[in-house]
Amino acid sequence: MKSRAEPEDLAVRFEENRVRLRAVAYRMLGSQSEADDAVQEAWLRLSRAGGAEVENLGGWLTTVVARVCLDVLRSRKLRREDPLDGDDALEASAGAEANAAEQELQLADSLGPALLIVLETLAPSERIAFVLHDLFAVSFDEIAAIVGKSPAAARQLASRARRRVQGTDAAPDAGRARQREIVAAFLAAARAGNFEALLSVLDPDVVLRSDATAIKMGAVNDLHGAEAVARTASNRRQGARLALIDGVVGAVWAPKGMPRVTLSFTIAGEKITAIDLNADPARLAALDLVVLES
Repeated sequence: MKSRAEPEDLAVRFEENRVRLRAVAYRMLGSQSEADDAVQEAWLRLSRAGGAEVENLGGWLTTVVARVCLDVLRSRKLRREDPLDGDDALEASAGAEANAAEQELQLADSLGPALLIVLETLAPSERIAFVLHDLFAVSFDEIAAIVGKSPAAARQLASRARRRVQGTDAAPDAGRARQREIVAAFLAAARAGNFEALLSVLDPDVVLRSDATAIKMGAVNDLHGAEAVARTASNRRQGARLALIDGVVGAVWAPKGMPRVTLSFTIAGEKITAIDLNADPARLAALDLVVLES
């Protein structure tokens, strides 16, 4: 009698999960070819591991595929400048493969390509959390292990993504686009040392705060007032770049491609009211950073 870890048996059990894995990967990546690559990587890892100690093979494979997809999403320096792959979307929505299980999954996901377009606006961890929990009923404990956050944080990621999908926090909307313009104007003025341009985007009572690591690197903490903040920003002229920080418009200073400091902005009344500098390595490592300019 064959053991369950024998190659033939492993292959059969993997094929039983292939359709679901492809559906998971496609919702995460928006590309059928990349989804197929992620599924193939899962098979390679399973064949190397042997599967003898894997009790819940479906859950194990879903976790592997999710981690592969998360790596792919994080490796994209820009949030997909190219439009969603039209051929892939048509193939998925039409159910190109005459497979009943695949068709069932597509019918359950009635949003289809429209959902994929919204998912493109999410930060990688948000997308992973939403797809796994809301579309495939994976627990937040499992999602937390995949994205490297606590279960509570994973729940927040999914909740934030859900609001956007439902249209209550749609992105990019007019407010988000304007926020990006304001942050970009601040960065451009800081790089140029343009004091007056900095004043034009700063609230008179703006405050600049820095964490302990940033202070050790020379940053000023609890700096109050537009003139003081503008003077500091125009004098330093560091090359911070526009970025998405966990899906929110901000900036990152990343010499030689290594994130060293993030800048988070609070904006009210079309003025920057607060700037927070974060340089703690552990916190930086947990962020989803997507640089939006070269």
